[in-house]
Amino acid sequence: MDLKALLSLAFLVKALAVYTEREHPHIVFILADDLGYYDIGYHGSRIQTPVLDKLANQGIKLENYYVQPICTPTRSQLMSGRYQIHTGLQHKVIYPAQPLCLPTDEVTLAEKLREAGYATHMVGKWHLGHYQKSCLPTSRGFDTFFGFYNCAVGYYTYSKDTWFKGNESNQHVYGDDLWRNDVLVASKYKGKHKTRVLASEAQNIIMNHGKSRPLFLYLAFGAVHVPVQVPKKYEDMYRDIENKDRRQLLALTTLMDEAVGNVTAAMEEKGLWDDTILIFSSDNGAATSAGGSNWPLRGGKKAYFQGGIKVAGFVSSPLLPPHQHGSTNTELIHVSDWFPTLVRIAGGQLNGTKPLDGFDQWDTIRHNFPSPRKEILINIDPLSERDEYEETTHPWKNQNFDVYVNSGLIVGSWKLLTGHQDHAYWRSPPEIPSVQIQTFKFSQSKVLSLYNIESDPTEQVDLSECMPGVVYRMLEKLGAYNSSAVTPNFPDNDLEADPRRHGGAWGPWA
Repeated sequence: MDLKALLSLAFLVKALAVYTEREHPHIVFILADDLGYYDIGYHGSRIQTPVLDKLANQGIKLENYYVQPICTPTRSQLMSGRYQIHTGLQHKVIYPAQPLCLPTDEVTLAEKLREAGYATHMVGKWHLGHYQKSCLPTSRGFDTFFGFYNCAVGYYTYSKDTWFKGNESNQHVYGDDLWRNDVLVASKYKGKHKTRVLASEAQNIIMNHGKSRPLFLYLAFGAVHVPVQVPKKYEDMYRDIENKDRRQLLALTTLMDEAVGNVTAAMEEKGLWDDTILIFSSDNGAATSAGGSNWPLRGGKKAYFQGGIKVAGFVSSPLLPPHQHGSTNTELIHVSDWFPTLVRIAGGQLNGTKPLDGFDQWDTIRHNFPSPRKEILINIDPLSERDEYEETTHPWKNQNFDVYVNSGLIVGSWKLLTGHQDHAYWRSPPEIPSVQIQTFKFSQSKVLSLYNIESDPTEQVDLSECMPGVVYRMLEKLGAYNSSAVTPNFPDNDLEADPRRHGGAWGPWA
């Protein structure tokens, strides 16, 4: 390239940067719960999500975007920018009675944005631990919190039920879970739909926001997680779908879409939208047993297959370069990348954090530059279930990594899975009846599998036997990751958490 061409390219890059280098833009991060890859209009579903479709079509769709297969790990990596093997949250989610939370010595995204001068507000589902006050959102960088600490909180009751192990027997225990900062407010909102209540709270925050400070709003809907409950008028929009679970799931998604529209309308009414960057993401793939769909991807929630970890995500903003509006980005991006990316957008600093696993993806998103990320550690879970064939001889048993441990790794176009991999199915939504449901469990020969997710995005062809060199190199990488992992923290339930000891509420008890 000659000097003239180089100067022209430099001028173009500088000109494009004008659209996004405004100081301290407002940041709105919307996190859906269990929303499947297929369950958004722009992915070809018949679902009605006009607001999300419009935002995505005015922004940049992230089509090579990954999260974690379950709730707590995704939220922990969003807030910390660090893999769960480095925070001790490798195993399952945080349960209501566990004395466990995102380690309090982890610096959070909210803390960094507040340090950069932002007003920080959280509305919705926390699910990063609540056993002591130092674990709560307002102790982790948020100026205000309105929401719930657990998952699966009733949409009208604001009650969380769970099986709680008592002194003599297991008991089904209920507790209220809706808080304004540290005050229980569940009784005030009973009978009002949770999705609408959360959106209304977000609207109030926006309308009362003073323009002297930039705004960071983290809106974590409980939708579309079970128990799926939705007003009849939305369900009637899908009355032709016979499967009740699917019909209600689509209806709840449409209600959430409407709620997002109310929030963005408030941003426009307040005069904030033109200086706002909005990010939308799901926290994991759909629970297909509850009516969700990740079609045509394999697996679903809890799975290390694509259906559990590859989700709908996009960035929408008037600050994006005009030629990027409506574009698709296929660079590799992970949920942990939002930490350094948003801190950079905010004009903040990363000093004081532990070593991050996330990458600054802002140039990748706004200018479609190559992603600095070349691989994603899905997880290494040494507490995962081990099958009966554990002691049998496997060709990779004595290599760099224990292949009987549940793990997953993506490097470029290659994806390696080890251990007991459940949810190993392809399942079409009921509205596509011509496609047959296929299910099977891993057998002994499937304790290790290798897929080329570029040429085989639905993970149908295991290449581990014919590509031993790739397997060996990826096991070496897993071994290196494992050497940096901390011991999983997954304590037993604490009887002191019983909501009957705390006024009928799930809240801090330690």
